Amino acid sequence: MAKPTQAEAEAAVRVLIEWAGDDPHREGLIDTPDRVARSYRELFAGYAADQRDYLKRTFEEVGGYDELVVLRDIRVVSFCEHHMLPVVGRVHVGYLPTNRVVGISKLVRVVHGFARRLQIQEKLTAEIAEASQDILEPQGVGVVIEAEHSCRTLRGVNTLGATLTTSRLLGVIRNDPRTREEFLRLTRGA
Repeated sequence: MAKPTQAEAEAAVRVLIEWAGDDPHREGLIDTPDRVARSYRELFAGYAADQRDYLKRTFEEVGGYDELVVLRDIRVVSFCEHHMLPVVGRVHVGYLPTNRVVGISKLVRVVHGFARRLQIQEKLTAEIAEASQDILEPQGVGVVIEAEHSCRTLRGVNTLGATLTTSRLLGVIRNDPRTREEFLRLTRGA
């Protein structure tokens, strides 16, 4: 399937403006189709890269460090594949290294890269965890996402403030009760 052109994307936005009941040629909307198409290119940039590549540069000089590494509160915006509305929340990623670590900015890039796609939160959680496990080969990985879904807060049941929490635990973070509890405690900030 060929990717639509910028002009085709702009034409589609014009149709949506008309469908909503407005005139896409009025002064305030004349440049909107171009702006929407450009913003969608940025918002859905996750399709343009392989997020797993960010994890390939690691550091082996860890000074014997063999405890959990947890990066908390990564702000994230993704998009519901059912309504194309924002999902806004926080991601916590942790892993128990075997003999190497990855730069924390790389973990953020992985989260943001996978998030910039149309999907459900459960899939996003699994993609981040499985990429981290496959590439870093740690003893275990944990990912927790807490997010508010605009498809539920702006339409439908109109429930403000409720968040969906998903988790994916792999390796010792899933199987060792003490490691699992430590990871979950660290993601809560305790």
